[in-house]
Amino acid sequence: MNNVATEMVVLPDIAGPMDAVPHDGRVLAISEMSDLFDVTLRTLRFYEEKGLLNPVRRGARRFYGTKDVARMRVILQAKKIGFTLAEIRQVIALVEGDKPREQQYADLRQMCANQQQLLMEQKAMLDDQVAEVEGILSAFDKVMSN
Repeated sequence: MNNVATEMVVLPDIAGPMDAVPHDGRVLAISEMSDLFDVTLRTLRFYEEKGLLNPVRRGARRFYGTKDVARMRVILQAKKIGFTLAEIRQVIALVEGDKPREQQYADLRQMCANQQQLLMEQKAMLDDQVAEVEGILSAFDKVMSN
């Protein structure tokens, strides 16, 4: 029997790069970084101010290396699933830390599972609110049609 994998496993961006990011000397100007991730310059400056990105400064200009590109992928996926800035810092510390990758994955998975539970609770509350508003609208419709 053939033991060839039949399904390709794609690592989520939040897990960080597979290996240490090689630094090939290539840097991106802030406008290139903005274009690459479809974010505003203000967004990049905000993440820098919060300590999530660390561009090299040459005069008034900012330049982003491969580590910042990898971090930005992590930041955007973590933000997309609703992590706070503090949680994003934890994710970055985890993926850039010294723990073995399998432990990092387990810790990240737990963080994501916790976030999923929170989001499911929020969704249930929103569903209740929508149902309440639908009842109110229905009552208004009945009152106004008489």
